[in-house]
Parts: sequence; structure tokens; C-alpha cells
Amino acid sequence: MELAIFDEDFNQLPNEGVTQGDLHCRGPWLLDEYFLADKGTTLNQGWFDTGDVATLDPDGFMTIKDRSKDIIKSGGEWISTVELENIAVGHPQIAAAAAIAAKHEKWDERPVILAVKAEGSDVSEADLLAYYDDKIAKWQIPDKVIFVEQLPLGATGKILKRELRMEYENVLLNG
Repeated sequence: MELAIFDEDFNQLPNEGVTQGDLHCRGPWLLDEYFLADKGTTLNQGWFDTGDVATLDPDGFMTIKDRSKDIIKSGGEWISTVELENIAVGHPQIAAAAAIAAKHEKWDERPVILAVKAEGSDVSEADLLAYYDDKIAKWQIPDKVIFVEQLPLGATGKILKRELRMEYENVLLNG
């Protein structure tokens, strides 16, 4: 099985362990298309798009950064929702969190955190945003925290980010 990362124009990106791109794979045991797929074949020049954003290093080690549909593209730079969520739930007063992309007039998309407070917590938006300091680059720190009672979950217990994006995608527009 071969692995490679590609940019939006399907140019292959370098395997130096830093550059992120859409992860593709190809090989003799690879499927040609998803069963009952709307678009037919999922292959591009023999490469299957996994739906993940990843890095590859010169030794072939792969690090998956996020799902393509979830990653936030802000001003041409990618921000991992997984990293933002891990930081948020690392705060002792946060029980659960989801990071989503919200539309932004200048940067196209900016991160927003939907967080569930731990029982008895009095954490504020400012407290949680300050918790990101020195953990990620300043430009990756979310623009807003919205506290919710619960996050929508699917049958397998996975957070339904599509529902969150639909509800909160415009939260940063018009004030």
C-alpha cells in the first residue's frame, strides 16, 4: 500500500513530516468506489482519498491531524479541531468539547469551541481561552467559546459535528 499527501489541486506534497495535506492511498487491494456512492468512483489517478488530513515523514511515518470535513481552514492555514478539543478537555472544569469552523468575514473560517462544563464548574469563556496560551500558536486560539448543556451524539457516541456546524456556522458574522 502506498501513501501520499496532496494539496487542493491534487499536487503531491513533500514527505518531510511537517506539510499537511489530504491523505490518499493506492494499492492492489484498494476499493474502486464506496457501495451506493452518489458520485461513483472515489479514485483520482488511482489514488483513494481517505478523508483525512495528515503528514508523512521521510521514513513513511504518517500522522493523521484531522478529518478533511472537520479541519478548519483559516486564512489559508489549517487548524486541527482534534488539537483544539484535546486542549479544551484538558481543562479540569470542562467535561466535553467540540471544535468547529465558523464563517468569518476576513479569514473565511475561524475556530469556535462548544464546551460542556464539568459539574459544579464556574469556568468562563475568558478562562478557557486563556488556557490555550502557550499550548498552540496564538492565531489558532478559538475566537469564541459557547457553553452548552450537552453535545449531540450519534449512535456510536461520536459527536455530530455536522449538526453543530449547521447551528453555529454564522455565530461570528455580524457581531
